[in-house]
Amino acid sequence: MDEPGARHGPVPTAPPVPPGMRIREALQAARSMGLDRHDARRLMAHVTGRGSAWLLAHDDEPLAPFEATRFLDAAAQRAQGRPLAYLMGERAFHQLVLQVDERVLDPRPDTETLVDWALQCLQRPGAPAVPWVLDLGTGSGAIALALARACPQARVVAVDRSADALQVARANGDRLGLPVLWLQGDWFDDWRTAAQDGQATTGDGKPGQAPTQWPRRFDLIVSNPPYIAEGDPHLPALRHEPRTALVSGVDGLDDLRRIIAGASHHLAAEGALLVEHGHAQGPQVQALMEQAGGRPFSPRHDLAGHWRCTGAGWMGPEPAANAPAATGV
Repeated sequence: MDEPGARHGPVPTAPPVPPGMRIREALQAARSMGLDRHDARRLMAHVTGRGSAWLLAHDDEPLAPFEATRFLDAAAQRAQGRPLAYLMGERAFHQLVLQVDERVLDPRPDTETLVDWALQCLQRPGAPAVPWVLDLGTGSGAIALALARACPQARVVAVDRSADALQVARANGDRLGLPVLWLQGDWFDDWRTAAQDGQATTGDGKPGQAPTQWPRRFDLIVSNPPYIAEGDPHLPALRHEPRTALVSGVDGLDDLRRIIAGASHHLAAEGALLVEHGHAQGPQVQALMEQAGGRPFSPRHDLAGHWRCTGAGWMGPEPAANAPAATGV
């Protein structure tokens, strides 16, 4: 879970800004603080508003004093481990650009694996024409919004226990014009009965209007819950992200246990549960699904080839993967 470009050891600080500092000199200063070339150039493009091609062709151009100061300050923060997405205020995810900050987890590219799998389920032969989808622990809204964009016929409901996270998610949905119902709740608890009464809590703390045809069960439930164990050695590198979105008990499985145990009570007869988890947790998560009465699917692997997503359900034939999936980690 460590981010590339983050540096460990002495805390870097931004150097003084010399008069007339050129783009090339600023990038070299960022490199000396421990940033990789990719992060430094992305920060420079963000600060100057210039594209990468222009920056390469004009690296001898002087920066305005405020640009140099802003860039070096951002570079120092990145060198201290602050996610690039927070510094830029946005993250590209599954053909969307999401606004993100410290209130939500920085969406990872590996989570697109979960979205792709969910879309295969929603688009399989015999799938409901208007499926109901539940995203548990939505954070920035990345998964829910990606599904709403790629499967516009779906009715997407997204839940998070954090009111701050829901403010970020709802703002993303409003800006992108994608219809998602945002509800505050603790996994399957606290929100469902209130939503049936038309008083579901939204991110701003105001009553939210529930759909007139609220489903008793969902066709698909997806979740990227916290799954890092307490005391995991990677946690210091993730200190800028909300701990509640990362840590889940001694073994990292507390939240996954709750989700899996409750899923069968909220899934339609041919529904499915798909979850993301740590790269070494696949066998345990699959066993939990089997114990809960689910029929496990072949796991899905992330960009590094790790077993990253596990699913189960009562769907009939499993949607085919793009490539044969391995049976282990």
